[in-house]
This record gives sequence, C-alpha cells and structure tokens, in this order.
Amino acid sequence: MERSFEDLVEEAASVSVEGWDFSWLDGRATEQRPSWGYQRVMAEHLAGAKAALDIQTGGGEVLAGAPVLPPTVVATESWPPNLAKATALLHPRGAVVVADADEPPLPFADAAFDLVTSRHPVTVWWNEIARVLAPGGRYVSQQVGPASVFELVEYFLGPQPEEVRRSRHPDDAVAGAEAAGLEVVDLRSERLRTEFFDIGAVVYFLRKVIWMVPGFTVDGHLDRLRDLDERIRAEGPFVAHTTRFLIHARKPA
Repeated sequence: MERSFEDLVEEAASVSVEGWDFSWLDGRATEQRPSWGYQRVMAEHLAGAKAALDIQTGGGEVLAGAPVLPPTVVATESWPPNLAKATALLHPRGAVVVADADEPPLPFADAAFDLVTSRHPVTVWWNEIARVLAPGGRYVSQQVGPASVFELVEYFLGPQPEEVRRSRHPDDAVAGAEAAGLEVVDLRSERLRTEFFDIGAVVYFLRKVIWMVPGFTVDGHLDRLRDLDERIRAEGPFVAHTTRFLIHARKPA
C-alpha cells in the first residue's frame, strides 16, 4: 500500500538527524559517489602519518572507518550532538575529540600535524591549516563544489544569483591554498547524480543538511512539499546533481 504524504513527512520530521550517517535514506535516495573514493584516499594518508588532525569531523564516522590511525589523532567538531557521537566512536580508537567553534584560531600549536584532513568542511581557514601543518605536511580534503543539489535548492528558494551558484568553486580553493603558502599537488572534480524517491527523503535531507534551504521547516514549506510529493508520485524520482572536488595540498619542506 502506498504511504500517504502525511505519513512520510511525519516520519522524516521526527527521526534523529544527529551525526553524519545517511543510512536512514537507504532505499529512499541515492547519491553517486566520486570515483576517487575519499575514505580510501584518507585511509592511505592516515596510515603513513605520525600526527593527524581531522577538521569538522561530524560524528566521526569517516575517520573511524580508517583501518589504521597514526599514533596521534585529533578531531574537531562544533555541534554538540556530533561531539558526543564522535567521542563515542573515536575514543576507543585512541583519537581525541576537541570542541571547536570552526573559527580561527585552531586550538593547536604551529607545525603540530603532518596531516590535516576534512570531508565536506563548511568553511576552510587556509592560513590556520598552513599554520598547524609541519613543513612537508599535507592537507587532504573532499569538498562540496558549486551549485551542489541546486535543483532542490532552487525548487524551494527560486533561481539563485550567479555569485551564489559559483561559490565553493575549486579554483577558489586553489587560490586560498596558494595564498596561505601551500602547494596544490592534486585537484579533481566531478558532477554526480542524486535521486530522491519519496518526499520523506527530501524532508530528512533538508533537516540534516541545514545550509541547503536555510530555515527549512515542514510547516514553512508545506505547499511546495505537497507539490513535490505529487510530482514524484507522477513522474518518478526527483533528480539533482551534487558537485564534489578533492584537493591535496602540501606545505613546502
């Protein structure tokens, strides 16, 4: 029996969105993954590091998935529910989780780490990354690119200006890294297909990825949600496209 709009929305509006685990969407949405496999790339660098810092670790899921961690591992996070989840996941692995407001300065000494990582950072403070990296140290990060999932963003917010669509461009990341004295040794970007199979998946996604539609609530967007529910039932999955880039930068020895 097909589930009602009200049933799907009520479920998605009440489920926990703590951490950075999207398994609730299994069977309800799909997201094509970048070909480079960030978890594998990150794990390879961690295996060869002595002291590593993971910035904006979320719930710690990606870092905790690495088979081998270096002798010193620190993760930062700002959101209290994520801090608790990351602590539970990472402390048994010997990693320290530090509450940090995601604003300069990072609470670490100069040249403290030979590896800094970050998956999908909201902000990137390049001068701070360069400061805490030891000479010869590396920064490896997968980031959200420009106009990611903007089919969904613009469905709710309308057409966005070009400067908004272009923000988070990989060229700007390269410029920021180089201005901080880092050398970019690898840069890759891809545009990837995302599908939402029911309106509950949309509600859950927008509750979890809060910067997509700022201030999103079910009550505040009820009419658009109803229209989108009817569209998905009539036409099939709502298709959007994510953009991702991998940047690997090195601090000169």
